[in-house]
Amino acid sequence: MRLAYIGIGSNQGNPPANVETAIVRLDALGSIVKRSLLYRTKPWGETEQADFINAVAALETVLDPRALLRGLKEIERELGRTTTYRWGPRTIDLDILTYGDERINEPDLVVPHPHLAERAFVLVPLAEIDPAYAPLRDALAADELRSVEPQ
Repeated sequence: MRLAYIGIGSNQGNPPANVETAIVRLDALGSIVKRSLLYRTKPWGETEQADFINAVAALETVLDPRALLRGLKEIERELGRTTTYRWGPRTIDLDILTYGDERINEPDLVVPHPHLAERAFVLVPLAEIDPAYAPLRDALAADELRSVEPQ
């Protein structure tokens, strides 16, 4: 069993319901051992769009990283995700943030997530369920941290 942290986000349709549904669906890929609160967050990258609802789940899984990624993409498809543009609006987004202590650097899979240390919308819920990430969260700029509000 490996512990993977999964980032979850949505800003289309009913974002809180989309995130909650995705969390339930993650259980098919392993066992959720912790989950964060829901957070309203400002968009990152492409800022001219609706706010997001974000969360993080800790998932114990026997799946290898590639199989886990396939499972996440399947959940995204089933929940209605369509391709828009980079950092664009989405019904649901599921990202592998970490997978145990593994480091993977392949064209379509980078673990830990390459922007993990830059994003309050990931680090705030991640530090909520794993205090080891609190120093990374606390190193973010104050205005970045203010872009994340518990729901």
